[in-house]
Amino acid sequence: MHSYKPENIEKKWQDYWLENKTFKTPTDTSKPKYYVLDMFPYPSGAGLHVGHPEGYTATDIISRYKRMNGFNVLHPIGWDAFGLPAEQYAVKTGTHPRITTEKNVNKFREQLQAIGFSYDWDREVNTTDPDYYKWTQWIFLQLYKKGLAYEDEVAVNWCPELGTVLANEEVVDGKSEVGGYPVVRKPMRQWVLKITEYAEELLQDLEDLDWPESLKEMQRNWIGKSIGAEVDFEISGYDEKLRVFTTRPDTIFGATYMVLAPEHHLVDKITTDEQKEAIENYKEEAAKKSDLERQELNKDKTGAFTGAYAVNPANGKEIPIWIADYVLASYGTGAIMAVPGQDERDWEFAEKFDLEIIRTVEPPEDFDGKAYTGEGPAINSEFLNGLKIKDAKKKIILWLEGKAAGKKSVNYKLRDWLFSRQRYWGEPFPIIHVDGEHKALPESELPVTLPEVDKYQPTGDGEPPLANATDWVHTTDPETGKPAKRETNTMPQWAGSCWYYLRYISPEFDGGPVDPDYEKYWMPVDLYVGGAEHAVLHLLYARFWHKVLYDIGVVSTKEPFQKLVNQGMILGEMEFTGYKKGDEWIDYKSVENLSDKEIGGPGVFTTKEKLRDDQVEKKGNDFVVKGTNIKVEARAHKMSKSRGNVINPDNVIAQYGADSLRLYEMFMGPLEQVKPWSTKGVEGVNRFLNRVWRLLVDDDSGEISDKVKEMEATKEHLKPLHEAIKKVTEDIESLRFNTAISALMIFVNDANNWKEIPLSVAKEFVQILNPFAPHITEELWSMLGHENTLAYEEWPEFNEEYLKADEIMYPIQVNGKVRGELYVDADKAKDKEYVLGLAKEEENVAKYLEEGNLVKEIFVPGRIVNLVVK
Repeated sequence: MHSYKPENIEKKWQDYWLENKTFKTPTDTSKPKYYVLDMFPYPSGAGLHVGHPEGYTATDIISRYKRMNGFNVLHPIGWDAFGLPAEQYAVKTGTHPRITTEKNVNKFREQLQAIGFSYDWDREVNTTDPDYYKWTQWIFLQLYKKGLAYEDEVAVNWCPELGTVLANEEVVDGKSEVGGYPVVRKPMRQWVLKITEYAEELLQDLEDLDWPESLKEMQRNWIGKSIGAEVDFEISGYDEKLRVFTTRPDTIFGATYMVLAPEHHLVDKITTDEQKEAIENYKEEAAKKSDLERQELNKDKTGAFTGAYAVNPANGKEIPIWIADYVLASYGTGAIMAVPGQDERDWEFAEKFDLEIIRTVEPPEDFDGKAYTGEGPAINSEFLNGLKIKDAKKKIILWLEGKAAGKKSVNYKLRDWLFSRQRYWGEPFPIIHVDGEHKALPESELPVTLPEVDKYQPTGDGEPPLANATDWVHTTDPETGKPAKRETNTMPQWAGSCWYYLRYISPEFDGGPVDPDYEKYWMPVDLYVGGAEHAVLHLLYARFWHKVLYDIGVVSTKEPFQKLVNQGMILGEMEFTGYKKGDEWIDYKSVENLSDKEIGGPGVFTTKEKLRDDQVEKKGNDFVVKGTNIKVEARAHKMSKSRGNVINPDNVIAQYGADSLRLYEMFMGPLEQVKPWSTKGVEGVNRFLNRVWRLLVDDDSGEISDKVKEMEATKEHLKPLHEAIKKVTEDIESLRFNTAISALMIFVNDANNWKEIPLSVAKEFVQILNPFAPHITEELWSMLGHENTLAYEEWPEFNEEYLKADEIMYPIQVNGKVRGELYVDADKAKDKEYVLGLAKEEENVAKYLEEGNLVKEIFVPGRIVNLVVK
């Protein structure tokens, strides 16, 4: 028996592609181009799980399809290899992060090659390679020269155990995401990038991008543009003013107290002696919370009174100044005027601390809530009374400007990008400190490489690990010869991933980050596919750097990624839970409201049991106990080591082959959808590939079957083939891979009924299957008599002629009711007289015509005949 054995095929073709550099990117720029990009992976020690190849398979299908359609394709891969996990491993084991990273990269590369992706491996990049991060440092220098990089004392999330600053997203419930260590807020010297300078461009240029609207909205919300007013409040007894930004200046007459962020620079100055202890205690507690925790809307309101009062510029009233952690120093001015009558959060705070509440917008008569946030006329607002909100805003802003107490303003929620990390395993800054001032190194000094160190922990006094490398730290200013100290912070992992897509274009180019001629040809990226976890920050940071590079003439496009798709997460296998009363299964819906004590405990009437998937079947949208209508709970969870539900692609490939893995991941459902893994599903597509093999290959000889012949293809062959070509082509173009695979399966079902298969039809089918299952199709292509790879064969062209029906069926109606069917040759189907003549002769129709008078004939070509009889 010579059955389909992927283990005999796949390694052979993977070696062939590598040895022959089959997918090397063309340098000829005369053809149309297509740049398809994966979000490059962080090479962890765990290797790939089956969720990773989903997006990679989608881009590989597109890449192979575009090559066959005459495009030059750039389809590269690389490694986002700096970062905290490798450093933490180094701290625990003493293993240099470079060794760990290299080992992990080799494992990932081996796994990706085993799935048969058509990457150009000559363009592989690694963010930890000095030849790569030389240009990361060069880009930082351009930011520095443009005044977009600066040093500042910033309140940061400091993790003493990890010895580093963490981004808000790396802090969960006051603890580090890695390791679960306590995190506190403390001011530290940091490098910061002025992304806020590009806030408006980042917002406006979203409009022209082919991105999901939900993703654009996430970006808009992160940038957070607000139009309102800045208002100055004097502080009673002090020669100071508090400036606030508000989107509702029309409510100023209802401002009954003020709230400052605990970190606000005026807090210590204005706090009275009586309130000092309470304020210090509150500041200490607030420092333990991340910005995300502090902004939770449903958390208990807390605060402390400073003892000071501000003067409301609208009415001269003195109002108390509080601090509260729901106000952030990093947003707006770090201070708000609180208007509890028109703001839910302010109402809750005022209610808790017994502060005055004044409504400034009249709610409808039937309103029975607390704070009213809707439309209505102004009240309790002196000269604004009776005005609509829009008109009241305009009037109060003009009034404030006249009093020099405020002005119209635009504010962004977006904050400047905290760009320092207190780590070893990251890009060194090309900065030295001379006579207490920071200074850029000349570009000729790049790359500034990482020194070898024995310890990867921070120093005892909180300085980053690089401070331990004293010989490296103490250097000389190459321009003046003065003693200098190197910057000991390193860049965040985001840095290398901000521009990697450019380095792929010309990885060997030494005149800049990218060869300008090739950049003009390849940019922008035509299709970018990756996980939704990068929907905000990575994309925002990459867009920011790209815009800076555009402004200095390094790139020719304003935006890097024209079309973007987020693939859905692949969950673990479905888990089923059933419920029993004694030995009888019961519907799980009937026990939803029972307490835990009533379920599963000793001596209780209901027990909870896990079921194997062979004990369960699907009925409609529900899962039931096999052979019954009794519903069970069905859940799929995110893959994690702790749950033990991680599926290793190596095991899937060993059992079913890489083509089965690829096909199944695309057949599971729409690319963007969250989907549970199913080993049975892999078995199903594996059976399909076996059917493809048996369709064309003789089991006994292992050669192409005698059924495949040099013969003229008939309509029987061409109609299903061209239906498949049409469907697969359209579905690949629109990334509907699951329905494209369905079309391929339908073709195989049809072809299995043929006594003979024309060679030309067999070849074209193999071609359209190739992007999905490249190994089996390369083997079949070779067996069908070809010496060259299938990768650059011309994509079959769909022909509408072969889909035209031989006959058209007309329903024949008499007085609107169908009384018969008429089959007419397709070439005569639009001949009204001919069709009507045959319709009237139909036996069941003729009797109605004999019984009455034909008063009207309705003929819709290709659709229907209706005869009206009275």
